[in-house]
Amino acid sequence: MRIKWMKRTAFFSVVIIPLVAVAIFLLVMQDDPERPQNDTAMQPVTYRLVPVAEGLSRPVFVTHASDGSGRLFVMGQSGKILIIADGVLLDTPFLDVSGVISQDALGGGYTERGLLGLAFHPDYEENGVFFINYTDQAGNTVLARYAVSADDPNRADPGSAEQLLYVSQPYSNHNGGHLEFGPDGYLYVSLGDGGSGGDPQGNGQNLNTLLGSILRLDVDTASGYAIPADNPFVGRDDARPEIWAWGLRNVWRFSFDRETGDMFLADVGQNLWEEVNFQPTDSLGGENYGWNAYEASYVYSGAQPASEVVGPVLEYDHRNGWCSITGGYVYRGEALPGMQGYYLYGDWCTGTIWAARQDDTGNWLTEISLESGRRISSFGEDESGELYLVDHDGAVLRIAP
Repeated sequence: MRIKWMKRTAFFSVVIIPLVAVAIFLLVMQDDPERPQNDTAMQPVTYRLVPVAEGLSRPVFVTHASDGSGRLFVMGQSGKILIIADGVLLDTPFLDVSGVISQDALGGGYTERGLLGLAFHPDYEENGVFFINYTDQAGNTVLARYAVSADDPNRADPGSAEQLLYVSQPYSNHNGGHLEFGPDGYLYVSLGDGGSGGDPQGNGQNLNTLLGSILRLDVDTASGYAIPADNPFVGRDDARPEIWAWGLRNVWRFSFDRETGDMFLADVGQNLWEEVNFQPTDSLGGENYGWNAYEASYVYSGAQPASEVVGPVLEYDHRNGWCSITGGYVYRGEALPGMQGYYLYGDWCTGTIWAARQDDTGNWLTEISLESGRRISSFGEDESGELYLVDHDGAVLRIAP
């Protein structure tokens, strides 16, 4: 099965890949037009990280409500959503669901469970509706709809909760969880492959499960959700109609370019490779990104993929301590004009941040732009398109000149 590659060139010139347990072979990639490449001619944009909130508990996301208030909403993995208003972190949470999420997210140990996703409805200023994604006390995924309090714009109404989707999770890791509204007004949801390691259940290449995919849902319904009529697998008996894209291991943050509508999906790798997948705004959906037949652009399981595979546009290996990708955003703010159109993404383990762009010929170019030293759990945008970095150790920082 041939991989359908995006137009790009080699990301690394030399990689080391273990082929068997007792031998390591050196793989040299020179001028291979079918692999992502680091472009040494790029000039990284200079910027710094300015703290806007510190002393937080396991922050994993920051976003805005697009309601003209200028507020930032900081989501903690341990169940609380806090508000930063006029530069001040408010004491009272906007919402606290710590009593219903997986309780291991309340402790100090590593976990991939807890409160994982937050998205405000595009018409939030009028309807006050928002959505969260979390793992419950049984470890299963819940997508829920909430409404703001009728009396206080800085408080959600906990009694408004409505469960829209429930997905059983066979293992404790790879829960995905990110939520984002696309330019089409539909809610996109990431679900990991179900966990363990190497996708033992084969969920990545299975359209009969929601695991290992991106869902696209119509949530403008009185209750529950509807399936958009133009979802790619509508009408097929062998596929779930909610699925928009598949063949994914554990997308940890995806985003839409607010200017073009293009979609960027950062998929966490297994042992060797981290990747960014790209979906142009005119996509009709249905892309198979290859896991677990492939890890990034490299053969992983050796199994035949279930359909033609779309390869990543950016990838990096696990040298220099890099270990887990965190997806970011295309910069569309005003404070850093030299960063216009650059996609920022980072690594959880080292705090390395890359800046990437597509050149005039369609090739993807990337360069390390900052060694932050932070444990990057997320990036985020404010209403004006300025970008933020979330440090899981307890801080939200603004990317500033």
